[in-house]
Amino acid sequence: MEKEKVAKIKELQKEKDVVILAHYYVDGEVQEIADYVGDSFYLSKVATTVPQQTILFAGVNFMGESAKLLNPEKTVLMVDECADCPMAHMISTDRIAEVRAEYDDLAVVCYVNSTAEIKAVSDVCVTSSNAVKVVSNIKEKNIFFVPDNNLGRYVAEKVPDKHFIFHDGFCHVHKSIAAENVKAAKELHPDALVLTHPECTADVIALSDFVGSTSEIIDFATGSDCRKFIICTEMGVFFELQQKNPEKKFYSVGHRQFCPNMKRVTIDKVEDVLTKLGKESLSEKEVELSAEVMEHAAVPLQRMLELAK
Repeated sequence: MEKEKVAKIKELQKEKDVVILAHYYVDGEVQEIADYVGDSFYLSKVATTVPQQTILFAGVNFMGESAKLLNPEKTVLMVDECADCPMAHMISTDRIAEVRAEYDDLAVVCYVNSTAEIKAVSDVCVTSSNAVKVVSNIKEKNIFFVPDNNLGRYVAEKVPDKHFIFHDGFCHVHKSIAAENVKAAKELHPDALVLTHPECTADVIALSDFVGSTSEIIDFATGSDCRKFIICTEMGVFFELQQKNPEKKFYSVGHRQFCPNMKRVTIDKVEDVLTKLGKESLSEKEVELSAEVMEHAAVPLQRMLELAK
């Protein structure tokens, strides 16, 4: 990476008082210059603790919306406003209304990988790391889990006393990780542990030694005595895994572990936004939500924090 570019970014950051937040799935060179790197909800919470009033988010749109919901007074800018998550759009408010009309004693449980509009009509949000705990603490019997089918089914296995209504949403990256590819990787690396994100399909989860969120996968690999790991999630996480564990080996299970939306976020675009900030209009990059959506979407996020304690 060009040292001059990094130096310029740091100088612009300081001059314009901007904090850079990067998700584990963006390119390693962007993670390297970020102030904070993590999963989407961690980054949104971190944003509430920093003094900077401008947040530059290196991730996809729903992440920027979550940061705005938790930091309504701050300016949130996306590095690339076209970087989006297809799964976040795989559920509609109309479908949620239909299920509410069909079931009594229902909680709409909304994965944070969703739009602010969907959060606004949900009862509680969950992350991949706290979903089991939050759902276990919900008083309602019927759970409509949106939008991700695979995570919903994983949670249902762990909370058998609830009745789940599943949606058909999915993460195309995790769904494309096939069980036969995991088996082939295990044959190549028989002494490696398989670490898997719960957005993967049930047959992949069944082959895994550990299932957890992106940050939990990193923590498990870092704390493990094992030296080799097969990683079943987006390959951007390899940067942090190798940073923390330079002596360990990490293997993918195929070329499809790649999110093109996350890879839209580049260090050149980070520099471009910082250069233009204060000089040109960046309205297309700014995350803006209506007062009504802000008010209603904040409720399930707050409820999640309470139920996850």
